[in-house]
Amino acid sequence: MEKIKILLAEDHALVRQSLREYLEKEEDLEVIGEAGDGEQLVALAKDLKPDVIIADVAMPKLNGIKATRKIKAMNISAPILILSAYDIDQYVFSLIEAGAAGYLLKDIDGDELKESIRRVIKGDSVLHPAIARKVMERLRANRKHQDLQSFESLTDREIETLELVSKGKSNKEIADQLHVTVHTVEAHLGNIFDKLGVGSRTEAVVLAIKKGWIGLD
Repeated sequence: MEKIKILLAEDHALVRQSLREYLEKEEDLEVIGEAGDGEQLVALAKDLKPDVIIADVAMPKLNGIKATRKIKAMNISAPILILSAYDIDQYVFSLIEAGAAGYLLKDIDGDELKESIRRVIKGDSVLHPAIARKVMERLRANRKHQDLQSFESLTDREIETLELVSKGKSNKEIADQLHVTVHTVEAHLGNIFDKLGVGSRTEAVVLAIKKGWIGLD
């Protein structure tokens, strides 16, 4: 059986020793190196060519975020699995953006850690439930912000046009009510479709109603 070669980065020697002893009880796991700070981690990652790196965030000389960036910049393919006591947003999102394959908190049990190692080797991303919630909340917030920006990018006349479309008005009826030409209405609709990322009147109305931008009355 070919073993998964692991590089451990943790500034507490006792924690590193405990992790090593625990992981090496598994037939398919082997710790090939230990780093006590971020600079050593980067150097060992280059020299030892591990299959996976387990690293803490708070380390001397070079923290886990900067070390991850350096390792990724060197095109080292080993996935980096963060094992930390901290779930601070700044750490979490900086590490994910830097290219970490997973982020676990130190309250997990040993079996979860071993399974996570095997998963990141296969290309999966692994997140502690508390970290996954943070990521989902950030995604929702970003999506809401993007949606709001899309609506706010509409001009007053485009919003009026969209509201009339939602009432079932034809282009001719909208043109008459707004005292513009049918060609102008068509131009407004084209702009609305582009800004909202839709392809039809129906999609535009459904999206606007769903987001609460216009009412059904």
